[in-house]
Amino acid sequence: MAIAQPDTLFSEIIDFLASTPTPEDIIAFKPSDRLEQRLSDLLERNRQDALTAEGRAELDEFLRMNHFMNMLKIRAREKLAEA
Repeated sequence: MAIAQPDTLFSEIIDFLASTPTPEDIIAFKPSDRLEQRLSDLLERNRQDALTAEGRAELDEFLRMNHFMNMLKIRAREKLAEA
């Protein structure tokens, strides 16, 4: 049974990790085009100093999840290098 979740990078990452990706899959992971566009919009609003508190929270979550995936990709590369 699928759990309905808001369309966020966090939910995309959860779905991705639940699919038991290989190290190569982890390295290749990218957010959906829709979320990439949302990030661009948030960053542009931030540059214009026009982010709402909700937008700031969304941008902060996106940046945290992006950092998490970057760290996961580093570990996946290390695993591949050990093999």
